[in-house]
Amino acid sequence: MTDFLAAAGARVMKNNEVHMVKSRTFITVWIALLILTGVTIEAAHLRMGEWSMLANILIASTKASLVLWFFMHLKYEKKLFKVLILVPIVTITIIIGLTFFDIWYR
Repeated sequence: MTDFLAAAGARVMKNNEVHMVKSRTFITVWIALLILTGVTIEAAHLRMGEWSMLANILIASTKASLVLWFFMHLKYEKKLFKVLILVPIVTITIIIGLTFFDIWYR
């Protein structure tokens, strides 16, 4: 296990270069994910009416973005790949938004 996150962080390849990610970054993101999970639990107990679903989707999207950006190393990819990842996310956001629009205004 000599490669156990390289003791100081994880190695990420970027354009055939090794990029070191500090352990502090992973720990900070992990703590942020734990906090957002707590916010999700608290939001479930609040009576926000129509806005509760939107609030939960925004929190879940933020958590998914953190995982994609840091743990899946999207931060260190080329710009074209980042844009290509956004296409399905935007598409699904539009579909979900249209669904809520239809439900809210029936």
